[in-house]
Amino acid sequence: MLADANTLSPTVARLSVRTPTLLPATHTNMYLLGTGEAVLVEPASPFEEEIERAVAWADQQQSQGLRFLAVLATHHHGDHIGGAARMCQRLGLPLWAHGRTADRAPHVTVDRYLEEGETIELDGPIPTRVSCVLTPGHAPGHLCFHDSHSNMLLAGDMVASTGTIIVEPRDGDMRLYLDSLARMKTMEVSALLPAHGDVITDVLGKLDHYIAHRLAREQRILSALRDHVDAASAADLLPVAYADAPQSVWPLAALSAEAHLIKLESDGLVARSPAGWVATN
Repeated sequence: MLADANTLSPTVARLSVRTPTLLPATHTNMYLLGTGEAVLVEPASPFEEEIERAVAWADQQQSQGLRFLAVLATHHHGDHIGGAARMCQRLGLPLWAHGRTADRAPHVTVDRYLEEGETIELDGPIPTRVSCVLTPGHAPGHLCFHDSHSNMLLAGDMVASTGTIIVEPRDGDMRLYLDSLARMKTMEVSALLPAHGDVITDVLGKLDHYIAHRLAREQRILSALRDHVDAASAADLLPVAYADAPQSVWPLAALSAEAHLIKLESDGLVARSPAGWVATN
């Protein structure tokens, strides 16, 4: 097996590939599901040498009897579909993803739109079923994939064990993100397989931490806005709301703060004025 590739269960294997992702993460995990019929998840890397590694990994698996049906994508960000066109071409496989992912990735061809609740049956020595779980919030068309045999959930960018997850106002929706995390809690899976970092076995602990962290941050943003003497931009609130974060991450933090403010606006707690955001309650 290639370096950085390992077997996580009889039906799940992983290869870590270098991608242009957000530090401190430097790699994105690709996953292979199935023992006869199979799918590859996350055609992540745009770098040619990493595409070659991924293709070699897939070829190695095919030489051992696997038959790939498709390449699956969790969402449209570049560190998740950066190698989609080249990998699908090299392997002669179609790309399957949600329709909203296709809308935001016009540079790649999505051959089949995957929907919430859709299942992909994979025959083989150990049959398994891959279920599509729509989890918008980080990205509109974000899908998680549940492997029935292992009861593991490929979580994409919903959580991470290396780095953090950005929810920003262009692609993201903070309310939907929190709702998706809450939905994941109800699934009773054995582990979360993130795109960045190692396997997460404390599923409820991780999801509870993410929800609590976001809600606590939201309260700090609201408190900072209430204490601000004038209307404020998201960036104006960072010295208070993100005082615990290094200033090097504040440009990204401003995006998350904006997403929180949009949620707070829908809650009726803040409003926009020509000069910026103001607290209403």
